[in-house]
Amino acid sequence: MFALVGILVVFGMVFGGYLGSGGTMGIILKALSFEMVMIGGAALGGFILGNDSGTVKATGRDMGRIFKGVKWSPDDYRDLLCLMFELIWLSKQNPVAVEEHIEAPGESQIFSRYPKLQKDSDVIELICDTLRAASMNYDDPHQVEEVLDKRLEARKHHALHTSHAVQVVADALPALGIVAAVLGIIKTMGSIDEPPAILGAMIGGALTGTFLGVFLAYGFVGPIAGRMRSIVEEDDHFYQLIREVMIANLHSHPANICIEVGRQNAPHHYRPEFSDLEAAMRELKKNAA
Repeated sequence: MFALVGILVVFGMVFGGYLGSGGTMGIILKALSFEMVMIGGAALGGFILGNDSGTVKATGRDMGRIFKGVKWSPDDYRDLLCLMFELIWLSKQNPVAVEEHIEAPGESQIFSRYPKLQKDSDVIELICDTLRAASMNYDDPHQVEEVLDKRLEARKHHALHTSHAVQVVADALPALGIVAAVLGIIKTMGSIDEPPAILGAMIGGALTGTFLGVFLAYGFVGPIAGRMRSIVEEDDHFYQLIREVMIANLHSHPANICIEVGRQNAPHHYRPEFSDLEAAMRELKKNAA
């Protein structure tokens, strides 16, 4: 919804200012459809040319997220910490008992209490693989930490790929607008014997291409790419929190200390209150007893 407000503001300020200064929409509207075909079509073609089918599909999905916002809410951060507390606490009480949960998370009673987390393969694999690695008694916890860092870096790099692809389109749009404008000037020069009024309208139509390329690049496509990138970076905090808790566990800290390390590393606007989280962990211990 907030993105729709931004779209309305862009349109309202640009065209409202233009009309308020005495401009007319006639020439722009007449040329708009043809200029949009040239500029938009070239941008789309270049985007398809520069990316594989998987990236094209993923871009459409990720662009939809600019209206939905980030994936993880404050309640999800609380659920994640509770989930990891259950698993880490169980692994310290009974290392054998936790294996059935990390080997078959889809059938686990612990994971099933957090359905949104259970559906996210990145979350499940990151937690289960790290707990499995911890059970293998690595001589140096830093080995697992290095693997985690590389894995998270690769996940984030892959997630950012679509925003980079859209940014390339944004960077190309002003030049494509110039291409459309040049073609309009060529057309105008072929009618140089026409009266000035007609030539003026033709030149105005040609300049619509330059306007449209710049307008789309800086008013829409560039901000969309930036929003896609910021959503990925915001959601990445969720996976970094898993890293912090799991690293603390590798260093043999008690379960509640591991969770507090994660809570402290959560972004402030997502961070659960200490008292609420402590009460939730006590309740989980009570139910497991």
